[in-house]
Amino acid sequence: MTATRRPDLTAASRFLATHGRLLDRARFAALLPQEDRRAAGHRILAALDGHRNPDGGYGLGLEPDLRAVESQPAGALHAFEALADAAEAGAPLPRGPVDGLLAWLGANALEGGPVPFALPIAEPAGCSPFWVEADPTEPSLQLTAPTVAHAHRLLTATGDAVLAADPWLADATAWCLAAIDEAASGDEAPFAYVVQFSLLLLDAVAEREPAAADLVARLGRHVPDGPLPVVGGIEGEVLHPIELAPRPGAPSRSLYSAATIDAELDRLVDEQRPDGGWTVAFRTNSPAAALEWRGFATVGAVAKLLAGGR
Repeated sequence: MTATRRPDLTAASRFLATHGRLLDRARFAALLPQEDRRAAGHRILAALDGHRNPDGGYGLGLEPDLRAVESQPAGALHAFEALADAAEAGAPLPRGPVDGLLAWLGANALEGGPVPFALPIAEPAGCSPFWVEADPTEPSLQLTAPTVAHAHRLLTATGDAVLAADPWLADATAWCLAAIDEAASGDEAPFAYVVQFSLLLLDAVAEREPAAADLVARLGRHVPDGPLPVVGGIEGEVLHPIELAPRPGAPSRSLYSAATIDAELDRLVDEQRPDGGWTVAFRTNSPAAALEWRGFATVGAVAKLLAGGR
């Protein structure tokens, strides 16, 4: 019998200690059962607060390839991701930051609730061109879906009544479901990252939205039982099944066989680098971003592997 392959968590911890942002070091600690996960959750919140702007939104390089100071939709996405990580680790919901972020989204969303890919950027240094060139009047499913998904993760972890009743979240959720329905109905495959983030949202809302399972199945028409090519990405850029369906038991897992997922977990273990970290397979725009993405990728890889029993 072949031994189950597992990541070297000690090496991953050393990598993050020597290469990672404080935020990703805290997110990593929150994954580990031997750590004080609640304390790690508080550290997540403290690190996240350094990216918060007076307007209630988030910027200041929270998205590694968008290093602008201004609050951005991508900042809101990563803020909700970190807030959900902290809540799942047992940290209390920080009322002021959450309410401020919801207010910022309500004020900056487009009609019907979606957010644009990016808002205008005053200083583009270190910002990928696709952020700088984005149309701030065009709604983006690629940005709105993961932002809404992580907001629902936070809601699931906390049961917060204010978040549950927030009008922006209700509108944005409905807009995303309608946009996903349209994308799933077409003959042309949606952009790979739109597929990924649509599945992330559908997994997050599955217990609240009866249509989620059907939408997953319909999107599955565009999902191969293997890597999904990223059209327009760098040479060989793909999204792997474990990136499209990271959570055991979630609706997205129905798109893949158990053997495919097991092989994916083996592949992910094998991709740990000698320095203990993982890398990303997409283009980065600055030396700082390349390093920060490695920390982010390391947390993501370990989260998927631990969830998969590795």
